[in-house]
Amino acid sequence: MFFISSHIFFLFSVQKKGSSKLSALFGPVMVVWFAALAFSGVVALSQVPSVMKAINPWYGINFMLHHGWTGFFVLSEVILCATGGEALYADMGHMGRKPILAAWALVFTALLLCYMGQTAFLIHHPDTNNVLFEMIHSQASWLYAPFLVLSLLATIIASQSLISGIFSIMYQCMATHVMPLFKVDYTSREMHSQIYIASVNWALFVAVSLVIIGFQESHHLAAAYGLAVTGTMTITGILMVWIFHLRKRPWLCAAAFGICILDVIYLVANFYKLPHGGYWSLVIAMIPLAVILIYTQGQKAVYQRMVPMDRESFIKEFTKERKEGHTIKGTGIFFLRSLDNVSPYICKTMFDNGIIYERNIMLSISRTYEPLGVECRFEDSPVEGIQIFTVTAGYMEVVDVDAILGEAGIKSRAIFYGVEDILTRSPLWKIYAVIKKLAPPFVQFYKLPLQSVHGVISRIVL
Repeated sequence: MFFISSHIFFLFSVQKKGSSKLSALFGPVMVVWFAALAFSGVVALSQVPSVMKAINPWYGINFMLHHGWTGFFVLSEVILCATGGEALYADMGHMGRKPILAAWALVFTALLLCYMGQTAFLIHHPDTNNVLFEMIHSQASWLYAPFLVLSLLATIIASQSLISGIFSIMYQCMATHVMPLFKVDYTSREMHSQIYIASVNWALFVAVSLVIIGFQESHHLAAAYGLAVTGTMTITGILMVWIFHLRKRPWLCAAAFGICILDVIYLVANFYKLPHGGYWSLVIAMIPLAVILIYTQGQKAVYQRMVPMDRESFIKEFTKERKEGHTIKGTGIFFLRSLDNVSPYICKTMFDNGIIYERNIMLSISRTYEPLGVECRFEDSPVEGIQIFTVTAGYMEVVDVDAILGEAGIKSRAIFYGVEDILTRSPLWKIYAVIKKLAPPFVQFYKLPLQSVHGVISRIVL
């Protein structure tokens, strides 16, 4: 246990260093790993080639038809062979569609051959406890030690991929305003996707440690793991049906619906595992779900209580103040989603505090449904003294606002953004207020020059 814990602590400790240099080795190692699995499977399969009949789905259907509820609940064990497929969606958001499709051709073939090979080995060795490693030892005992080392490397790489995937998902959640902001460190100058989130890293370490202590052995984890995987696949299937329906693609919608039905069947088959440890997957999932619900509902409540100024009134008031000569030399930047609804903090800064620059730029940052790509442009000026500068970025893009402003020739004296001070007696909103206080400033997420950034506080009662 100490050996495992020390290695896990080491793995999480080195995350802040980044993995951009080591990641070049990940691909070749995993290719060798899957090639080894495929080759060992072919060797074992050659002794019992009739196992290849297992590719025919009729055998599985026939088994379920003749074994009643037993055949149905066997699905909860069968799905464990497909675990890892749900992680493809997280990796797809991190790397894109093409790399996943290219890698999956190798992975699927290797796993299929390996599973059939293990089945063939079990036919001749029914008393085997650890099928894979005993199969390798029987085929070539002198390769057992190298294969063991290779499996450890593959496990470490898989663990690293999980951690990197968590960072990627959390960044997407922050970019799409589903989760509160976390302090993000950028570990590579060449690869913008290489990020490190300390709070998420150590929270994951604590969660992994508790799981290891609680379950002790991997087979005890199967109940919680199977339910979590099938739940993820079912949610993904529902979203696929919804998206294809909204895009008016009936054939793809029908195909996704069929896949979703299969996911639901596997999910229901795993329900019997709830009292045997499956409930842990629900307990763990409730923590981030609670944070998401409290944060998103809190954000909605805050925006509802903020009274923006409409476009015409703002332009009228701005023109009046500017004609009276209440301007400061230089350029000021204000974060704004749309000039149609001007945030109260801008009105407070300009009209209450009299901070109006000769050149006032309204900076708008929006996210697209594509993972990558950044577009910047000036929109038509609504009135003299105000310019609108829009930045449209993919949900995976790390937006360096300071660099973008420099490329656009914008040299600002001050950058303003809104800060909400929450006052409430509600226990629920108090949790939301704590989340807001613990979240790092807005400027840390978008890489702004700290020396010229000013937060304007707006007090809000919930």
